Amino acid sequence: MWDKILYSFPVQLLFLHLKKNLLLLISWGLLLLIIFQQFGTVLGIPFLFLDPEYLNKVSFQSFFLVGVAFAIFTMAFHMTTYILDGPRFKFLAIIPKPFLQYCLNNSIIPLLFYIIYLIGFLHFQLDNEHEDNWIIWEYLTGFISGTLITFSLLFLYFGITNKDFFVLFADSVEKQLRKTKISRANMLKRIKENKRAKNKVLDYLDISFRIKPVRQDLSGFEGQQLLRVFDQNHLHMVIIQTALISLILIMGIFRENPYLQLPAAASGILLLAIATMLVGAISFWLREWGTPTVVGLVLIFNSLSNTEWFNRPHEAFGLDYSKEPSAYNLVHLNEILHRDSVEKDINLTTEILENWKAKFPLGSKPKMVLITVSGGGQRAALWSLKVLQDAQAVSGNQLFQHTQLISGASGGLIGAAMFRELFYRSQSDPSIDLFDAKYLDQISSDNLNPIIFTLLVNDLLFRNQFFEYNGRRYLKDRGFAFENQLNINTKGLLDKPISDYFLPEYEAKIPMMALAPLITNDGRKLYVSPFSVSYMGISMERTEGLNEKSQGIDFQRFFRKNDAASLRFITALRMSATFPFITPNIQLPSSPQMEIMDAGLSDNFGMQDALKFVNVFQEWIKVNTSGVLLLTIRDSEKFSEIDQKYPPTILEKFFTPLKNIYINWDNVQTLHNEVLFTRMQESVDFPLERIEFEYSTMQYLQERGLVDEEGGFKQQEQDIIRASLNWRLTAREKKSIINNIHSPYNRNAMNRLRRFQFLE
Repeated sequence: MWDKILYSFPVQLLFLHLKKNLLLLISWGLLLLIIFQQFGTVLGIPFLFLDPEYLNKVSFQSFFLVGVAFAIFTMAFHMTTYILDGPRFKFLAIIPKPFLQYCLNNSIIPLLFYIIYLIGFLHFQLDNEHEDNWIIWEYLTGFISGTLITFSLLFLYFGITNKDFFVLFADSVEKQLRKTKISRANMLKRIKENKRAKNKVLDYLDISFRIKPVRQDLSGFEGQQLLRVFDQNHLHMVIIQTALISLILIMGIFRENPYLQLPAAASGILLLAIATMLVGAISFWLREWGTPTVVGLVLIFNSLSNTEWFNRPHEAFGLDYSKEPSAYNLVHLNEILHRDSVEKDINLTTEILENWKAKFPLGSKPKMVLITVSGGGQRAALWSLKVLQDAQAVSGNQLFQHTQLISGASGGLIGAAMFRELFYRSQSDPSIDLFDAKYLDQISSDNLNPIIFTLLVNDLLFRNQFFEYNGRRYLKDRGFAFENQLNINTKGLLDKPISDYFLPEYEAKIPMMALAPLITNDGRKLYVSPFSVSYMGISMERTEGLNEKSQGIDFQRFFRKNDAASLRFITALRMSATFPFITPNIQLPSSPQMEIMDAGLSDNFGMQDALKFVNVFQEWIKVNTSGVLLLTIRDSEKFSEIDQKYPPTILEKFFTPLKNIYINWDNVQTLHNEVLFTRMQESVDFPLERIEFEYSTMQYLQERGLVDEEGGFKQQEQDIIRASLNWRLTAREKKSIINNIHSPYNRNAMNRLRRFQFLE
C-alpha cells in the first residue's frame, strides 16, 4: 500500500516539481504568501485577491474574472510542466486523453492552493462586516463559476483535440501533425534520455476517478510513434498559449473601455501565467542553452533600452516637449533664483495676502490657517477629504475662509485639492453641498485596476498609443491610466490646466496650493504652482559668505518656454504622488532630463513648506493677523509604542537594515518636523498654534479586543487592519478611515477647532 501511494502518478509528479521545477513553484508560493497576508499587506496586495473590484465595485463579476484568471494560470502550469516533463512518463502516450489524464494527476498543488484560497476568502469576507452575509455566497459562486467555466472550455478543447496512441495511428496523421525538425529532434532526444531515467510509476488516477495500474512494458512501441502523441499534444498547447497571449494584447488596444479593465488581481495572475508559459517555452526549445540565451537577451535588451524607441519618456501632460529643453545646470538655477526674481515673487504673493485679508472686516486681525496633509495613496486622499469636510462644518464654515496655503504630498493633496475645488465651485453654485458623502465615495473609488491592466498590456511591452491634450500629442501609459480614472471617479472636477487656478488663488477665493515633488537628479524640490514661488527655494537674506545651496526650483520660471502654465493640474497632482512601479516617474523637458518622484520622499507631511512660507512672510503675518493656526492631517500615528525586539533569524538579519529604513522613515520625518515647528514657534513674534488629526487603528484594535491590558498589540494584526498604502481600498478600509474621525484623539482635535477664535 505504501509503494502504491509513494509511486502513484500524482505523488511522483509532486516530487518531480519539488526536485526540478522550483522556479515554477515560486509563483504558487508567492500567491500563497499573499493569501496568508504575509506578503504586501502594507500595500494592500492581499485585498486585491480577497476582495477584488470590477467596474468600481466588488461583485459576482469581479470574483468571476479572478476565477477565470486563476483557471488560466493553473492551465499554464499544467501545459508548461507537461511540455517539459510529459515525455518522462511514456505510458501517457498509450492511455486515453493523455493531457487530460496528466492534468488530473498534476492537481495536488493547484487543489491545495484553491482550498487555501477559499478558506482565506471566507475568513476575510466574514470579517468584512457585510450587512447581509448572503453576498459572500454570491462572491463565492462568482469565483467558482469563473473557474469551472474556464476549465470546462479548455478541457473541452483538449478533449476534442487530444488523441491517444491507438486513435492516432488508426489513420494517417503525419500530414496533420507535421512539425519542424528541430522540435521533433528535440522531443526524440528527450525520449531517448528518459528511457534511461528512473521515473517509476505504478498507478495513476483516471479521468473516471478510478485508480488504474500503469503498463510497464512499452518495448513494443517505437520512439517515433510515441513522439507523435506528444507532438500533437504540444501543438494544441501552443495554439492555446498563443490564443491567450493574443487575447491579452488585443484587450490592450481597447484598454480604456472600462469593461475590459480586469481586476488588478486578475491582471497580476495573467502576468504570472504568461511568465509560466515563457519559462516552459524557453526550457523546451533551448534546453541547456536556455539560461545562456536568456542572459544574452537580457544583456542585448539592456543595451538597447537607452535608445529612443525603448526609452521614451513618461511625459507631463500639457507641457510642450517640442521646444528646446531648458538648461538644467547651476548657471540657470542661479538665474531663476536671482534676488530680483525672488523679490518679485514675494511681492506678488504679498498682494495675494492683502486680497486674503480684505475678505474680513476692516480693522480686524484674522487668524491665518495653513493646512498640511500627508501622503499615503488613496487612504490619505479619503482621510484628508473627510477631515476637511468635518473641520469646515464644526468651524461654522470659517476654516477655508481663513486658509491661505495647503501643502503636503501624494494622496493627501489629491483629497485636499478636491475639497478646494468643491469650495471654489460652491461660491458660485449654492446647490453644491460640501459635506455630501458622495464625494467620499468618488475619491475612494478604485483607481488601481486600470493602472495594473495598462502595465500588463502596454507598459511592459511597447507604448504605441497616443492621445491629445490641449492640442499636443502624448504617449499613453499607466500615468495616463491613473489620471483618466481619477478624472472619471471625480466627475472631471480637477481636469483643468494649472493656470486656471491663477486668478482664484490671486483673488484669495481659494487657498494657495504648493505642490513640491522631489527631483531625483539632485534631491531638490520642484515647486509647482500657477505663479512663481521662487522664495520657497532659497532665502532672501543669503550672502556670498554663506554659500547657500538652493533647496527648490520654481516650476513656472524654469519651464516658461515649455508652456508651464498649460500643465494639466491632475498631472501636477500625479507628479507629487508618484509611487514606484505603480505610477511612473515623470521626465520633464530639460537637459539633462529632470526626473520627478513622490513628494513624500523629502517631506511626507508638508510641514517644511508650510513653515518656510511662515518664515518668508512672518513680518506681514505679524502686522496683519492675530497669529497662525497649523492644521495638520496625518495618515499615521504620531505617537506609537516601541516594538519589542526579539532575536532575529539569519534572513531577518539580512533584511532588517532595509526594513528599519522603510519603517522609520515616517518617524525620522516626524521628529525632524517637530524640531522645525518648535524652533519656529519660539522665534516668531505671533502665536503659532497647531491642531492635529491622525488616522489611527488603535481604536479599531481596542473595539475588536486585540489590545491587552497593558495596551500592547501584535504588529501583524495592526498591519492587516490598517488601511493599505494603495490606490484601491476595500469596504472595510473605507469604513475604518471614515469612522476614525470619531476616535478620542480626533474628537479632541475637533473640539479644539470648534472653540477656536478665527477672528479678533
